[in-house]
Order: sequence, then structure tokens, then C-alpha cells
Amino acid sequence: MESASRSKEDVSLPKATMTKIIKEMLPPDVRVARDAQDLLVDCCVEFINLISSESNEICNKEEKRTIAPEHVLRALEILGFGEYLVEVQAAYEQHRHETLDSPKAGGRWGKETGGGMTEEEAIAAQQRMFAEARARMISGTTPSAQSQNMD
Repeated sequence: MESASRSKEDVSLPKATMTKIIKEMLPPDVRVARDAQDLLVDCCVEFINLISSESNEICNKEEKRTIAPEHVLRALEILGFGEYLVEVQAAYEQHRHETLDSPKAGGRWGKETGGGMTEEEAIAAQQRMFAEARARMISGTTPSAQSQNMD
């Protein structure tokens, strides 16, 4: 396996970002030991590797060269995470709507594409999405359940 030959630093997530996410998801009076934070980061990396590997297999079976969001969603289902598909799909749609320019426009963000978001706007959007996800997690609702309640 290719990932086994990489050092731990090559396949990690930013510690500051992960620490912030962990702290934002917990009540203010809860502390997390450094070893527990490291374990959570390792679990996240392993989860990403698992989903990426399965997505790649699906992509290869379809004789595609680029992993598409549909491949990732199918991988989640195959690996037993089907109960999260509605929420993942909603997060993906929100991400596309809020942070990405049209794929045909050729850019993600920045002034050079003639529109889109500045880095500061993207960070603000990301923080807003984290807050919304945290609120959904705390309330135990999914985006689809929230929209049904509004009807």
C-alpha cells in the first residue's frame, strides 16, 4: 500500500484546525487530552484514506480518471455510512452553492475569475457552515428535516 510508505507528517491534518473543530463541537467546560486530540486526528486521516481508497476503486471500475462527488457518496454507502448520505449531500450542495464558482467558469474563487469569493469571504463562509453543522448536531436534526419543518 502506498500510504504505508509515507511518514506520519505527510498524511496529517492541520493540528490547529482540528483542535478548533474539536473544541467547537464540545461544551466549553470539557477538556480534551492531547493524546485524545492526536487520536481523533489519526481517526480522521484513516477515515479520509478509507473513503478515498473506496472512491478510487469505484472510479476505476467506471474507467474514469477523476474521482467525482458521486464516487465519494457511493463509497460512503458501500462502507456502511449510508445513514449520513442525506446530510453529506446537503453539505456538498451548500458548499457548491456558497463557495464554488460554476465549474465552466474555470475558477474556484478569487478576483482573477471576475467574481467569486475572496479568501476572507471563503473563511467566513466556512465558519458559518461549521456553526450550522454544529447547531444541527446539537439539535439532532439534518438539513432535510429542518427544511421539512419549515414547510
